[in-house]
Amino acid sequence: MLDRSGQTPQPATIHLKDYQPPAYLVDAVDLHFALDEQCTTATARLALRRNPARADAPPLRLDGQDLELVSLRLDGRALAPHEYRVEEEALEIPAAPEQCTLEVVTRTRPAENTALEGLYASGGNLCTQCEAEGFRRITYYPDRPDVMARYTVTLSAERARYPVLLANGNLVAQGEERDGTHWARWEDPFPKPSYLFALVAGDLVRIEDRYTTASGREVALHIYVQAHNADKCEHAMASLKQAMRWDEEVFGREYDLDVYMIVAVDDFNMGAMENKGLNIFNSKYVLARPDTATDRDYEGIQGVIGHEYFHNWSGNRVTCRDWFQLSLKEGLTVFRDQQFSGDMNSRAVKRIDDVTLLRTHQFAEDAGPMAHPVRPQSYIEINNFYTVTVYEKGAEVVRMIHTLLGPERFRRGMDLYFERHDGQAVTTDDFVQAMQDASEVDLSQFRRWYDQAGTPVLRVQGAYDAPARRYTLAVEQHTPPTPDQPDKQPLHIPLALGLVGPDGQDLPLRLQGEAAGQGTRRVVDVRAARETFVFEDVPAEPIPSLLRGYSAPVRLDYDYTDEALAFLLAHDSDPFARWEAGQQLAVRLIMARVVAPQAQDGAEVLAAAYGRLLEDSAADPAFAARALALPSEEYLAQLIPYRDLEHVDPEALHGARHAVKLALATALAERWQAVYEACGATGPYRYVAADAGQRSLRAQCLSYLVARGGRDGVTLAWRQFREADNMTDSLAALAQLVHTEAPERDQALAAFYARWQDDSLVLDKWFALQAGSERPDTLAQVRALLEHPAFSLRNPNKVRALIGTFCHRNPLRFHDVSGEGYAFLREQVLQLAPRNPQVAARLVSAFNQWRHYDAPRQALMRAELERILSAPALPKDVHEIAGKALGNGAGDAGAGSSS
Repeated sequence: MLDRSGQTPQPATIHLKDYQPPAYLVDAVDLHFALDEQCTTATARLALRRNPARADAPPLRLDGQDLELVSLRLDGRALAPHEYRVEEEALEIPAAPEQCTLEVVTRTRPAENTALEGLYASGGNLCTQCEAEGFRRITYYPDRPDVMARYTVTLSAERARYPVLLANGNLVAQGEERDGTHWARWEDPFPKPSYLFALVAGDLVRIEDRYTTASGREVALHIYVQAHNADKCEHAMASLKQAMRWDEEVFGREYDLDVYMIVAVDDFNMGAMENKGLNIFNSKYVLARPDTATDRDYEGIQGVIGHEYFHNWSGNRVTCRDWFQLSLKEGLTVFRDQQFSGDMNSRAVKRIDDVTLLRTHQFAEDAGPMAHPVRPQSYIEINNFYTVTVYEKGAEVVRMIHTLLGPERFRRGMDLYFERHDGQAVTTDDFVQAMQDASEVDLSQFRRWYDQAGTPVLRVQGAYDAPARRYTLAVEQHTPPTPDQPDKQPLHIPLALGLVGPDGQDLPLRLQGEAAGQGTRRVVDVRAARETFVFEDVPAEPIPSLLRGYSAPVRLDYDYTDEALAFLLAHDSDPFARWEAGQQLAVRLIMARVVAPQAQDGAEVLAAAYGRLLEDSAADPAFAARALALPSEEYLAQLIPYRDLEHVDPEALHGARHAVKLALATALAERWQAVYEACGATGPYRYVAADAGQRSLRAQCLSYLVARGGRDGVTLAWRQFREADNMTDSLAALAQLVHTEAPERDQALAAFYARWQDDSLVLDKWFALQAGSERPDTLAQVRALLEHPAFSLRNPNKVRALIGTFCHRNPLRFHDVSGEGYAFLREQVLQLAPRNPQVAARLVSAFNQWRHYDAPRQALMRAELERILSAPALPKDVHEIAGKALGNGAGDAGAGSSS
């Protein structure tokens, strides 16, 4: 429906302050499905009772969307049309009794469901995605997380087409009918909200294993995939067993059903979904073989498998009361999967990777129109709040609690949280309260992290008094204003630090007033706008090592000299602080080139530091690979406002970064070559930390060798591509060739496609590499690839690989001053919006930072946003993002959030 101006009317905003408990509770759900991709009939029998928490006694109102209502019976009696009302997205029964059984029969058409929410078809199979509000596309129901019920589900389908029938819980009965159909009944003994409901029907093969829990229970482990992918599940199964054991040992959490199932599907809007006992995964996060998956893919699979498994307790057994509390399950579970991945691999490297993601994407979100707290105050479309703020910053908030409490007290807090709230839908306040009660640590001020948007800045100054052997740190905190939240209150910030002496060793730390020191690393509590910390008995002037382990998600402002940063890069005992020192050195050098592109000096300190890293790289190649990588252009762009520059110039940033890389490549040419060759002999592929580290370092060296220009680097990359026996080395070489004008580029792309044209996931890599190319003809290539037979707008992975990579990961070409990249994005968003609003909304967010660019680019991006908003029947997902990007008041975020 359009308003009088011809535009989509402003969608309604939902506010946290308006939360009300549900009018009715559901004790049990009995679902019967007659499954077919053209038309599925669902019969739902709901045991309902009025919620005693609602004194106002509102009518029974059920959510529903895109449903055909076939029949409606209340306590066995068919309702007459005047006894109920069907609205566009709801069914209301005004005179429902206090307790009743409601039977609802609906029809849906899975094959036509391109939004991939609710019940839909993928590759000839049927599956569901119900988080956040997809269950209402299956049947009429109070589709909210604080309505928890026990489900019994019976699936019926043609056996030849759908030999596998799966739902949540344990299989309790199955059978066959004479007409060629068969059926299966599943019962989930644990109450759950509707967003955790799942079913799968299709022609799939099962990979089986078993796991014995700590208490001696046998659990069947099943992974379901299409037959041609059966040989790609070994790593996923091993990761699942590792996650189950780790959660028992670290958090005391044991699995609670007889079977744990994972199903891989090709068409999925997200990465995976933690439906109770039946996880549905984007196949990207299940399928791996050395020749088809990179080390990053293996690591990603391990982390996502762990993440969804850990949700069994942090999200399923204890769930969120409402969607404003989304980080209660997601932030907590991201923290848990980060800890798991750190224990399985290199904790230091994992921390660096997590911080890189946070600072590149979440900090940018905090600095833009979608800035919102970890617990938002309002939303228009909940799918837009599956953000890096809710997930990654939410995980950092949990990590800070872990830092403040320490491992033992944090574990006590987790135990109390699960014990106190098992089987309940709760809030972030309940989580923090459990932590406070178990530890007796006052977290009242700390709670502001959940409700205050923006990235705090810590400004630190140090002063050494040699005669008094005293070192003083003065700390100021300030959080810049964000939309709808101009005034910020001081936060409780854990600042981990050390003092590094002239010999490179950590000095003992004793705060003024303490009787004895507390080691060489400690955490100080920054609570006020200004704090002073005085350390006694400091024998020599130190260099402070600040924010060790990245103890808080803040920007640090300390006036290090280049020499001090190089010293920390060489000597700091904290891996994150070492890496960060190198990043700061590189940022300074690149930004200096942005201001003065012709400058030729200043690289000596960084080159010397990189040279030392290369000499010592064999000790920890994975760390060296990260430390030798220059900051990305996306990260550099969001630093511009903090460097007193007027606007982001993508071409200048790219040129400055390239100039610095060329200087390093030239100055250390022989060392890059030597380390590259030394890393080449890892033997047959194994995904183990040591080998993966060597391959990562080898790829980093190759990038510098190619950056020098000329034939030598291209020849080396071409040789590596041809000789590679694993996807990691093959893709690393192709990733360098794709930026060049050399004939080997097209030869390698053609050879890659010829080999992998029948593997959809591998082709996603092929699309993404071309979309991320620095070549001037990249947009033309991307447009041509839209017509490629292997590309489909219906598949989110393909859209993310090609369109998403170009618009979100290729700032040089997307932000071409012609504006052609902006027009391209608008075209794709408007094509996708009616088909898959979730994916379209994520694409349009590439415009969120438009105000940070120069006037011509600002005008071009603004015009495209206005064209998007003027489109008829624009889904609210897209309307919310585009409207907020423009800052026209679309989707008022309420107190504390502009999101």
